[in-house]
Amino acid sequence: MLKPEAEDGQSGLADPNFRADVLNGFAASPRAIPARWFYDRRGSELFEAITDLPEYYPTRTETALLMQVGPQLGALAARNAAVVEFGSGSSAKTPILLRAIHPAAYVPIDISGEFLRHSARELSAGFPGLPVLPVEADFLRPVPLPAEVADLPKLGFFPGSTIGNMNAYHAVNLLRAMRDWLGEGARLLIGMDRVKSPDILVPAYDDAQGVTAAFNLNLLERINRELAGTIPVDAFRHRAIWNPDAARIEMHLEVQRDVTFTVEGRPFAMRANETIHTENSHKYGPNGSRMLLRAGGWTPIQEWTDPQDWFALVLCEAQPLRMAP
Repeated sequence: MLKPEAEDGQSGLADPNFRADVLNGFAASPRAIPARWFYDRRGSELFEAITDLPEYYPTRTETALLMQVGPQLGALAARNAAVVEFGSGSSAKTPILLRAIHPAAYVPIDISGEFLRHSARELSAGFPGLPVLPVEADFLRPVPLPAEVADLPKLGFFPGSTIGNMNAYHAVNLLRAMRDWLGEGARLLIGMDRVKSPDILVPAYDDAQGVTAAFNLNLLERINRELAGTIPVDAFRHRAIWNPDAARIEMHLEVQRDVTFTVEGRPFAMRANETIHTENSHKYGPNGSRMLLRAGGWTPIQEWTDPQDWFALVLCEAQPLRMAP
């Protein structure tokens, strides 16, 4: 769980998981830092700006899909369900879902506590009478849901193709964990980005205005602020590449010259053109998405795509737990 006060530059207050991931990531070969650490307050604000960029098709495509299929979702969702949103961010798409299904409660889960609370207050004002129960947590670890929703049917909401940020092994484990947290009879509405031309994909992650570059570089700024880092941020540049063998966009921070720096007193050195791998965004075809969901304990029951087949929304049902013989 992240604490907003860690942003005051005192490394002693930094999240210990952030510290461990950064130090281990810089010591690894190749170097890599998990994408979840993008989302301090500044990172969350930059990501919201990314979603409005002309090159970034996922948000507007998924939003249009949600508006289109709202009546069907209303018929398919359980009555008096609690909507549990994983990685809620600004909850920008959430009102569309809430208006469609009229839930009994809404539980947004996000790692950026200050941003989460601000979004929860705004949503509460727009839906008076709806219990909004924010949970500040890293949903890649066990998440205790509020006691108020324990006896309600659950609809998980995982938009934005966030599942694509994980490799298949971790994605399956997360889906299984969600199935356990939401319980028997739960449903999950998940966004999954489709494989498409690199001419469309790469600009979505390397926009002309440089907002995605600022988002990526903010990770280094955060390390300097929270972990007493001395990283020369101006020596790095943002790179986004399409990896066809893995069917994913990769984001890297590439250093332009030889540099040395410290993080919490530990020395590191990087050679020119070496990179830090900061994010993957896997893309799926129809068969691949269904296989992933079934492996994660969910049975797809309805799927919707936009006219160009750029993005899919999939409604799934939790598979029954299998008893050991």
